[in-house]
Amino acid sequence: MKLLFSRNPNPRLAVAVARYLKAEVAFEFASPTAPGQAERYRALNPNLTLPILVGPGWSLWEADAIACRLSRDAHSDFWRGGDDEPEMIRWLSWGKENFVRATDMVHFERGTKQRWGLGPIDKALVEEGLRVFHTSAALLDVVLCEREWLVGNSVSYADFRMATFLAFNDAAWLPLDDYPFVSRWYRRLEDIEAWRDPFHGLEAPPLPPVKREAVLD
Repeated sequence: MKLLFSRNPNPRLAVAVARYLKAEVAFEFASPTAPGQAERYRALNPNLTLPILVGPGWSLWEADAIACRLSRDAHSDFWRGGDDEPEMIRWLSWGKENFVRATDMVHFERGTKQRWGLGPIDKALVEEGLRVFHTSAALLDVVLCEREWLVGNSVSYADFRMATFLAFNDAAWLPLDDYPFVSRWYRRLEDIEAWRDPFHGLEAPPLPPVKREAVLD
C-alpha cells in the first residue's frame, strides 16, 4: 500500500497514525491541486484532497477511514473496537463539531491563510473559533483531570484526531496553557515520536512559515 500525503493537518494525522502503527505502507508526498496534477489524482479521490491510501485496484480517502483501515490491518486496538468503540466514536463526533472544529477555524485564519497568501485574517471567525475553543477545552479539561487518555488506559485514535490542529499551534496561538489537564494530555502525545515528528526521514517539503506579527496584529 501507498499513503499519499502532504504536511497539512489531516495528511499529517494519517502519517502519524501509519508511523505509530508501524504500518506496511510506502509514503509519497503528493500535491493533487498543483498545475497539471488533477487528472492524475482524480480517480483516486474526486475531492482532490489528501490523505489517500492506495492499494492494488483501490483507494481510500479521509483520515478517519484510513486510520480505521490501518489499525485493522495491524490488528491493533488503536482504533477501538468492542465495548470501547462507542466511546471513541463519541469523541470523534463531538470533536468534529466542537474542539477540533474550533482549533481548525483558528488555525485556518492564522495559519493556512497566512502561509499561502489567501487573504487577511478574519477576526470575527477567529473570535468565534476561540469562543468554541474555550467552551470545549473547559469540558475536556474536566474529563482529562481524571484520565490520561480519552478512551481507556492507552492512547487511541480519538486522542490523535482530537489533537489534529494542536500540532500547528505555533501558527494558531491557541491558549492551551489555560487548560492544565488538556495541556498535560497534549504533552503526553508529544512524547510519542510518531506524533511529534511523523515526517522524520520522509521527503516532504516544509510548509511556508507564518510570521507571528501577522497572526497577532
